[in-house]
Order: sequence, then C-alpha cells, then structure tokens
Amino acid sequence: MGSDKEEQSVRNKGQSGRPRVTNGQNRATKLVIFFVVTIMLLGALAIRLIYIVKEHGTEYQKAVLQNQSYDSVILPFKRGDIVDTNGSILATSEKVYNMVIDASVMLTYEDHRYFEPTLNALEQCFSADLIDVSQIRYYVTNNENSRYYVVAKRLSYDEISDFLALQAENDYVKGVHFEDEYKRVYPNGSLASTVLGFTRRNSNSEGQYGLEEYYDDILTGTNGREYGYQNDDETLERTVKAAIDGYTLHSTIDANIQKIVEKYLKQFNDEHLNAVRTGNGAENLGCIIMDVNSGEILAMANYPYYDPNDYKNVAPLIGTQLIEEYTNPAGYIEYETTDTPITQELIYTLSDEQLNVNFSALWKNYCISNTYEPGSTAKPFTVAAALESGAITGNEVYTCNGYMEVGGHKIKCHTYASGGDGAVSVQDSIAWSCNVALMKIGQAMGKDTFSRFQRVFNFGLKTNIDLAGESRTASLIYESKDMLPSDLATNTFGQNFNATMIQMITGFSALINGGYYYEPHVVSKITNAGGATIENIEPRVLKQVVSESTSEKMRQYTRATVMEEGGERRTGKTARPAGYAIGGKTGTAETLPRGNKEYVVSFMGYAPADDPQIAIYVVVDRPNATKQDDAKFATGIVRNILTEVLPYMGIYMTEELTDKEIKELEEKQLENTYRYSDETVKEDTEDKEEVITNGTIYDSTGESANIYPVWMTYPVDPATGYRINPDNGEKYDASTGELVEDVNESMGTDVPVNSALGTSQIQDTSGR
Repeated sequence: MGSDKEEQSVRNKGQSGRPRVTNGQNRATKLVIFFVVTIMLLGALAIRLIYIVKEHGTEYQKAVLQNQSYDSVILPFKRGDIVDTNGSILATSEKVYNMVIDASVMLTYEDHRYFEPTLNALEQCFSADLIDVSQIRYYVTNNENSRYYVVAKRLSYDEISDFLALQAENDYVKGVHFEDEYKRVYPNGSLASTVLGFTRRNSNSEGQYGLEEYYDDILTGTNGREYGYQNDDETLERTVKAAIDGYTLHSTIDANIQKIVEKYLKQFNDEHLNAVRTGNGAENLGCIIMDVNSGEILAMANYPYYDPNDYKNVAPLIGTQLIEEYTNPAGYIEYETTDTPITQELIYTLSDEQLNVNFSALWKNYCISNTYEPGSTAKPFTVAAALESGAITGNEVYTCNGYMEVGGHKIKCHTYASGGDGAVSVQDSIAWSCNVALMKIGQAMGKDTFSRFQRVFNFGLKTNIDLAGESRTASLIYESKDMLPSDLATNTFGQNFNATMIQMITGFSALINGGYYYEPHVVSKITNAGGATIENIEPRVLKQVVSESTSEKMRQYTRATVMEEGGERRTGKTARPAGYAIGGKTGTAETLPRGNKEYVVSFMGYAPADDPQIAIYVVVDRPNATKQDDAKFATGIVRNILTEVLPYMGIYMTEELTDKEIKELEEKQLENTYRYSDETVKEDTEDKEEVITNGTIYDSTGESANIYPVWMTYPVDPATGYRINPDNGEKYDASTGELVEDVNESMGTDVPVNSALGTSQIQDTSGR
C-alpha cells in the first residue's frame, strides 16, 4: 500500500492515470466552442447577405418601395434660382405633385367600400390624357397589398386641386395621396438659353451646360424626410427632417440687354434665311456684351437658340447644317459639319443617336465653345504688343502696294486689286485694316515677342469664365519654335490661329480699359434661400497686359476705325449708332480650305469712345450670301444693338444727329432718341419760357424732352477722367457734373467743389 498522497494522486488522475477535468473547465470549453460556432455562423450570414445584396438587391429594393408607407416620405429640396442683375427670374423650380395609389388602403374592408368612390372621384377630376382610371382599376385589383404605385408625375396644383377638395369632403375617397416634387422652369423661354443651360427631364438637379452645370453643386440642395410611425399607444407620430434648398445665383446678365441682342440676331437670321443656300442666315451667330471695367457679362447669345423648358424640341435644328459623327483612323470619335441642311423631312430619317449629336451642338454656347480664325479683329493686339515691347513707337509709316512676299508666299492685302493702300501710318494700319503694314509690324517684333504677347493676351489659354464648356485652344496657336516667317506674317492679321469669342472680347477690353485684364464672369453673388449672402464674387484683375499709354493709343486707333478721323477708308464706320462715338475693329477671316469663298466676319468695339463702359463683339460665321467677305453683316448687327442698348444704360448721345439718323430713330420708335444742342432752337410760345439755355436736350420733333446740363457733351480727358470744357478748360466730374478746381497746385490734386456734403471730395474716375 502506498502513502495517502499517492492514493489521492491516483484518484485525481483516474483509472488511466490522466488528470481529471473539473466542472469549471468543462464550462469554459463549452463557451469557447459556442463562441467560435457563433462567429462562424455570423460570418456565414454576412457572406450570404452580401451575396443577396449583390445578386438580388435591386429586386428586393423594388419590393420594399412597392410596399412603402406614405407615412415615410422624401421632402425634396428646391433647386436654387438664377436671376439677372436686376433680380428678374431666369430659372426657378416650381412645386409639382406625383399621384401615388395605396391599394391596401383602397381595399381596406372586405366590401371594398373605398374602391369605387375613389375611382369615380379620379375619373371626375382628371382628364383621360392625365391618368387612365381603367389601368388603376386593373392594378389595384391585381395588387391588393401594394402601398406605393405612382400613376402620374409632375402634376400642377391646379390639376390636383379639385380632387383634393373632393377628397376632403368625402370620407370614402381614400388610398390616393400626392408626393411633392420640383420641376425646373425657365419663365422667359429661350432667353439666354446657352448661358443658363438646363436640367435633365424629370430631375430637380443634374445641370447640363451653362450655369446649371457649372454651379450644379451650388444650385443643388439636400432632400429632407418625414417619418411616420406608431408609438406605444398606437398614435401616429411624425418626425420631420427639413430639406435644405439650393443657393440662388445672381447673374451679371441684364435680361433687357439680352432681349435686345437676341432680337437682332434673330432679325439677321430672318433676313438672310434661305438667301443663297437652304438654311439659316449664317452657320453661327454670336454676340457678347461685357463691362470693360469689371469683366461682367451683360449679355451673351448665339443663334440658333433653344427653349430649355423643351430642350429636345427639334424645331431649332431646322435650318442648321447636319453634323455627323465618325471615327478617325486613330480610333477617336470626331464630328463633321456637312453641307446638308436639316429640314423637317430629314428629321424623320435621323436616328436617336444622330439627333443627339446635333442636339449637343445646339446646346453648346458658341461664344465660349467654338473656335475660329478671328481675322482682322486681332490687329489691335498685334499693334499693342509692338508698342508695349518697344518694337515700334507709333510714329512709323509703311508702304503698302497690295501684297508682300514672305517665306516664298505672296500674301495679299484686301486692297491688292487697287494697288495697295500706299503710305500707311500705325493708326491707319488698324483704321484701314492693312495686312501689309501689320506684317511689317510683326517683322519688327519678331516671332519670340509676338508669341510671348499672345500668351500675355491669353490666347491659347482658358479665360476661366464661370460657364461649362469653354474650349481649350493651347494646340491652336503657334509656339515660337514652330513659327515660320509666313506663320508670323499671317498671325499678325488674325489668320492661321484659332481663338474663341470670349478670349477675344476679354483681351480687347483690357486693351482699351487701361490695360487691365479682368477674369470674365457671369455670376456676381450667391445667396441662400433666406436671402443671406453666401459669397460676393468681386471683379478680379488677373494682370496688366499693356500700359495706360499703350491703351490710350489703342483707344485712339480703334476710334479712328469707326469715326471721321479714319477718312472714307475706315472699315468700321457702319457700326456707329446714331448720336454716339464708338471705337472698334472689323474682322474678315477666310475659312479652310483657302479659296472656298467662305468667311467669318465680325466687329469688336466699345462705347462710348472717350469713356469706355462696354465692349461688344459680334461674329457672323459664313453668312448666307453670295459674297460673304463683307464686315457689314456684323457691323449692321452692332449698330442695331447699340442703338437700343446705350440709351437703356443711360449713356447719353454726344454726336450731332443728321436728318437721316433722326428719321431712323423715329422709325424705330425709340423712347430715348434725344440729341444735345449747343444752340437755342426753340421759339418762345405762350406756354414756354422765352429763352431755353444751351444744353437742353430736344427730341426729334424739336420738343424739349429732358434737360441735361451741357457738361455731358464735353469729352473725357483720359489722363484725369474729368470732362473738359473745350472753350475754357473747366473740369467737371464725369459722373456728377460737379465743377472741379485746382485747390492744391503743389500736389496736383483736383477736387470737386459745391459738393452736396459741403466738403471737398477726392474722386478717382479713371475707371481702373
């Protein structure tokens, strides 16, 4: 027999001699096993759920939506408005309603007591073109557990109001409710359509083109939700998470100016429609009006335009040239404008894909998306670069015999047939649009300087205007290293490189406003739904491209292009509106292939000539005419537009009206057809004073219209910004007319006197 300790050890080990497992150890082992099995089951369940969501998620989602209770509904946000500079609504969102059928409610009782009264009410209140009651009957009968069936979308309140009233009066009309939604609306139809863009049908968001796309995240809000549930007392409780509406864009577009621009683009098209070839008055028409001292776009339009309320209407396509899609040898998709005009008959033969290609071209904004050779409107840039770089002084005189030999090429001037322009000053090179003089100026600069200034003026670069769709042009201008002598020669007068309208007018504004290049913009402010300002978008000067002295010369040269200083050979005289002095430059560019007798003609100008406020640029792409190379197609549009826009903007006439001009204004029946008179032209009558002072403004009949002081007729001195009396040299504040006297000659400070505040004020009227 062993000891007691040995006997105890044997008992603990058991008969086999192994250690015995206690009850506590058994429980721990079981827990571990249970935990491991549970984890494995959860993992398997997770894997199964992932599989179900991946393979059948859409199917189950539809099932959930089909049985969704209307006690839990989405509260849609309202997309932000777009307004013009005066607060007029250009784009807004109106509340509309989706009709939802709850079959389970309609068939609540065995006798279906709500079914027939509800169907009768629907039939009584809605026309057959809005809803099909027989279809509703069939659906409810065959889907009695369905709680969510959308019958009609985007009904107006007027369309549902009768039913709502009947439903409120009749306890047996049940199982129909309406969900709120918003529909994008453009109250002015096609006005500024390519600036605004549109939103996709049946969508409160998804902006396409223009401001709608560029500011889509700003205009888009956040949906809310209303939750309905029963509490412990079976009482219906509601929790609402309000929607957050999108922000409002305050654009720089003036709807009144925009209407004037679009009116005259359409008038041009109507006058030249089907003139020589079947189709529109031109392949493209474009116009931009910009504030030269801020970069704000006051109007931007192209023709043809479309109605963003009905952006897939084919009517605007008729008269345009058919665009076809093809794949080039490198495998890239390209688009080609054919010689085939789109007619109503052709529309029926086009596939949806072909229609979409042509709709895409229609929806684009020609003013920022299309490139072309600018022609002679580029000449002011060449001359400004030569002056600024010191390559010329402005006193040079060139000889033009009608052509110039460059790099083995005979490059002609437009006066080739008549033997050339003869002696041409730098001013005349622009006013007369002499190619030979420009080529010689380009040679004086050299290709390196010319190429450098093209970048300074932003050719080849985006302007970064706040609109979707601006084209890149980096590959469409020459690098200095690639520029041959003939390339430099043709580039100086705007051929052999491409630009966009927005590049041209933005750079031109800098040439004549003192040299300051403003980033162009279409939105000036962003506010929230409550009207609080979220962001002010101030004018932004990116750089100074030329000095004030160079800018002053460019104003002088371009003024001569339009006004009498240029003589009869000035090319822009037909752009001048009656009663106003303006400056500008015409352009005529031959399209490719050369010799096809197809041209892009244009005019780029500013007003008033002595105190630039606005720039205007009109481009007519291949006018529908036998002889296309006539800038009068563009200057005529400019004249018509400015004749109405300048008086609307409160810019007063400074030039004497001829009898012909007075008659023209009478025929237009304009309200502001006033002219300045420095002489008494009114005889005394029993009702009027015997003498009317100089400076009275008379209308075209000689009747006194409004009395404005004569200082408004005085020219503005570019150096000081004041209006100067040519008779005695007195200075007047250009805006208020306050007489200015030199109170501190040692400092050279001019101060307006007779201030309404009773104190002297120093005012900067340079417009910088």
